[in-house]
Amino acid sequence: MYWTLELASKLEDAPWPATKDELLDYALRDGAPMEVVENLQEIEDDEEIYESIEDLWPDYPSKEDFFFDEEEY
Repeated sequence: MYWTLELASKLEDAPWPATKDELLDYALRDGAPMEVVENLQEIEDDEEIYESIEDLWPDYPSKEDFFFDEEEY
């Protein structure tokens, strides 16, 4: 399983919290790339409830990671 920013961004509007099956259903209905579907299929725990993309990809950068302190400049 591998995630990129582009792939993970396809799940930003998913109905969080969600189970693996709910995320798969969302990805298929939303027309997400097959890589997203394949990544979700590789999740082992079918019963776990995921609160956000960070539960699937802990290194997912937050919006704060992209903003800098404007007062510094």
